[in-house]
Amino acid sequence: MMMIRYLALTVATLIGGANGFVLPSSSSNFVINRLQTTELNNDDSTGWDSFKQDEDKSRTVVNVPSGEEQRKLRRTVYTHDDWVKHRSQDRFYFYLTAIFKSGVYKNLTREIGYTAGVAAFVCLYNSIFGGFTDPFGGEHAALFSNTIIHRLVLPISAFTLTSPSLGLLLVFRTNSSYKRWDEARKNWGMNINHTRDLVRMANCFYDNTGVTPEKREDDLNHVALCTWAFVRCMQRHLSPEEEDEAAFCIELREKLPQQQADMIISAAHRPNRALQDLSWAVDGLPMHFVRKNEIQKAVTIFEDDLGSSERILTSPVPIFYSRHLTRYLTIWLFLLPFGLYDSFSGSWNHLGLIPATAVISTMLFGIEEIGTQLEEPFTVLPMQAFCDKIYNWCMEIVSWNPGDNGRPMRPVRPEHKYFTDDMSHGVTPAMSNVVNMQATNGATNAPTSELNFGMTYGSKIN
Repeated sequence: MMMIRYLALTVATLIGGANGFVLPSSSSNFVINRLQTTELNNDDSTGWDSFKQDEDKSRTVVNVPSGEEQRKLRRTVYTHDDWVKHRSQDRFYFYLTAIFKSGVYKNLTREIGYTAGVAAFVCLYNSIFGGFTDPFGGEHAALFSNTIIHRLVLPISAFTLTSPSLGLLLVFRTNSSYKRWDEARKNWGMNINHTRDLVRMANCFYDNTGVTPEKREDDLNHVALCTWAFVRCMQRHLSPEEEDEAAFCIELREKLPQQQADMIISAAHRPNRALQDLSWAVDGLPMHFVRKNEIQKAVTIFEDDLGSSERILTSPVPIFYSRHLTRYLTIWLFLLPFGLYDSFSGSWNHLGLIPATAVISTMLFGIEEIGTQLEEPFTVLPMQAFCDKIYNWCMEIVSWNPGDNGRPMRPVRPEHKYFTDDMSHGVTPAMSNVVNMQATNGATNAPTSELNFGMTYGSKIN
């Protein structure tokens, strides 16, 4: 009877120890917390902040949800205040106390529970078939004899030999994922830079000769809106439909003319349609064709950024690499309790093996989880914040007028209006000069005509 009591106590302790590392993911309170933490910031503030404060200035930590919901809270845009908090001397304490609220670790609840369960099983099996210690320190023989496997143990050297290769696989995984995130962020950085550059050149190169202020304002506003429309279409193109489709349609119809918005929304490839609208808008500006070509170069860069982002979205890290790493890591951690069992002989019935296995699993599974979360970067990038800033900056740039800073502007040079004169009759001023010379001098051979045209054109642009 005493032996049965000891066995029941041991089993209860082991089961309780294993369950202690499993979060109640099906609890109603847990579900409510997840739903309460999915609100996003639409400005340039950060998403989840470990140093967030309540109104009474007391430190508190946001409860980050698990699964796909947490990705919305990763869309951080740092300010100077955020960097001060980021390098705070208190960061170690607050990050450590927030470990159970981390979305990364919440995603690993089942995996950690499984490895802790394996460790608990190893302790239980070895206690039953290899002997155990009662709570009062008494040593007891095995409850059952097993001549084949009386103890579940493995040599620790097996894990020592395989850990370097596992470490390399994890490093390559996180590095490749970070490179994908970095490239996606650089693509959006190029978008931000060249949207401002395009609108700035359009405003500067615009030829006001014979153009009313209202016409100038309408042309430049159209260019700015077409520029914003492209980046907004690119955001929608790279975002899940269920998350962004409704907001995308509403935003386009609010900012763009009705017909233009409808054409973009109905297009099979919306960013391409937006780029076409932008090219037409630039081509319709009154300025020298050389300057138009300079602006069109920015449009080409947009196309390159879009193609690079599409490549990242549609081509993951090779699947066989990710799957092999996942299998390798899972099997390695499931077998780890067998190798660490003897190392915890100083704890009661080797129960220290259970929390140690859980902690090691959390760290290693966490590295793989971070690599997986970074592999598809667009749903963690603050693309909405980028688009909002681009809209504000573009509309501000086109609102500036030549001379509004108090500096007088020089008259428009002749070469700026060379190809902007009325060409409804298909004849430019240079061609008219050649035709007049031919009419005056009579028949002229072709080389002379070409020479006269070249001299006339050269006088215009020099």
